[in-house]
Amino acid sequence: RQTVNESGVMEAAIQTVVKVFIKSSKGKENLGQKDFQNLVKSQLGNILSGADSKEAVKNMSQGLDSNNDGRVGFEEYMKLVGYLACSLSEQRNLENEEKEQKAATAQAAQ
Repeated sequence: RQTVNESGVMEAAIQTVVKVFIKSSKGKENLGQKDFQNLVKSQLGNILSGADSKEAVKNMSQGLDSNNDGRVGFEEYMKLVGYLACSLSEQRNLENEEKEQKAATAQAAQ
């Protein structure tokens, strides 16, 4: 069960995801190529490899563009957010498993 504080953190995170899209799209329904490039570079550069590469970001936007209109809509943007969240979760789980294995190995060696 979540505490009120944890619930607030989740709500704030969702609001931030929406606000970033609205700001990046300048209130429009879709992100053009340049707007998507700027969003990825400014907001996702620390967790997304290739964020500085225009070609990599262009390929990413084309992969997200499920309706092939040349733009990234909110649902398409959310696919990226979901993918990144899953990747971070998997990475953290692997890191935790490695720590547990090291601790178990160290304890067995004693």
